[in-house]
Amino acid sequence: MARSQWSFESATGLTAALAAKKVSSVELTQDAIGRIERHDGKINAVCVRDFDRALADAREADAARARGDSRPLLGLPLTVKESFNVAGLPTTWGYVPQKNYKAAEDAVAVSRAKQAGGVVLGKTNVPVGLADWQSYNDIYGTTNNPFDLGRTPGGSSGGSAAALAAGFGSLSMGSDIGGSLRVPAFHCGVYAHKPTFALCASRGHTPPPFPAIPSEADMAVIGPMARSAADLSLLLDVMAGPDPLEAGVGYRLDLPAARHQALRGFRVLVIDSHPILPANQEIRGAIETLAAGLSRTGVTIARESPVLPDFAETSRLYMRMLMGFLGAFFPPDEIAGTQAAVSGLAAGDRSLFAERLRGTISSHRAWVQDAAARAGLRARWHALFNSFDAVICPIMPTPAYPHDHSPEQEERRINIDGKEFPYPDQLAWPGIATLPGLPATAIPLGLSKEGLPLGAQIVGPFLEDRTPLHLAALIEREFGGFTPPPMFDD
Repeated sequence: MARSQWSFESATGLTAALAAKKVSSVELTQDAIGRIERHDGKINAVCVRDFDRALADAREADAARARGDSRPLLGLPLTVKESFNVAGLPTTWGYVPQKNYKAAEDAVAVSRAKQAGGVVLGKTNVPVGLADWQSYNDIYGTTNNPFDLGRTPGGSSGGSAAALAAGFGSLSMGSDIGGSLRVPAFHCGVYAHKPTFALCASRGHTPPPFPAIPSEADMAVIGPMARSAADLSLLLDVMAGPDPLEAGVGYRLDLPAARHQALRGFRVLVIDSHPILPANQEIRGAIETLAAGLSRTGVTIARESPVLPDFAETSRLYMRMLMGFLGAFFPPDEIAGTQAAVSGLAAGDRSLFAERLRGTISSHRAWVQDAAARAGLRARWHALFNSFDAVICPIMPTPAYPHDHSPEQEERRINIDGKEFPYPDQLAWPGIATLPGLPATAIPLGLSKEGLPLGAQIVGPFLEDRTPLHLAALIEREFGGFTPPPMFDD
């Protein structure tokens, strides 16, 4: 069964085709289901299938459209990261003891997608506790990269990115605290948007068996993933907005318009280096090619700014605050081991490993002091965006790497142009936007010599999500975007 003309079409393109009656939602849903049944045995992206309800929802969407309905996602097949509650389906976060847990109601974002007419095909695979850039667990197994089955698709929204790349629906939902939207989008050659902190209500994106109550986990966000930049705004507009259980909390959807409508006029700061963690030659080359192309279209390109925050200090602060949050949930024996390790650190050890250890056992007083430093960082970014509209920089230091499921992440290594670095140090690049809560859009930038996706992130001003999103769409229109993986382009 050959691919249809709709298999890799964008969500906006499918919406136009549905409105013009060129295709039905049932046909789109059957096409996506057919692709999952045909190809997902090799990829293992969609770990929970909900095909019967999806087909029923597709039939209802077609009937609604016939009645004149035109909701923004009406009839569009999509997937949802396993970590979101979907009523009647398992939510495990990869924890084996929770393999039989089923959610009683939809997460807020899932409910909004359904209310907008979206057709949920199923849920996509994740690492245990969403705590890796590789997506594997003992319940659902390993998700493979559609461009090279021996490599990671990224994580923790790895199943979502792989599903999009393979044509399993045109949209997906993911989450991000350590790059979990942007990293898998980068490794699978698709698009993702990490929204401004707290822009999207995250109730129901909850580890089982805890109740789905309103909460704002420090730095964590949920957001859209797609094969086209324009589709990110389509799904973000559905997901965004305050939790209805928290009247007056969160942000309204009247976000500022993009600062410019055409490429000419944009002022972009391009950064491809980091004092602690470099990006490899191919990623720097892809960003340089993009910068040269943007310059030819009239974009003002700069390579440095005296106002740019110190990336080394940013990364150290991010490691402490991230682990200060995550460490609060570590068991007592692990905390005791970390305390012993910290006591053995040299006073002058400022490696990212040392900062992760210190953060894990951080006192409340130390965390408050770090939070004050973060407030200063946000002020510096605000000043930077008086002179620039966006910052383009790497998401990760290398393209997708071979599966490495060795249990201790601190002992894993990543090879960057022949030199080895600690695996968790890769947090440095996604943390650039995560720590200050800034919006960041992941975009593909072609393929490496090995045929692996390359990419970058566009970081924008606080609450000005539409600026990096629109710049991403303009870049896609001018230079191209998603390329289907050759072994699944059928």
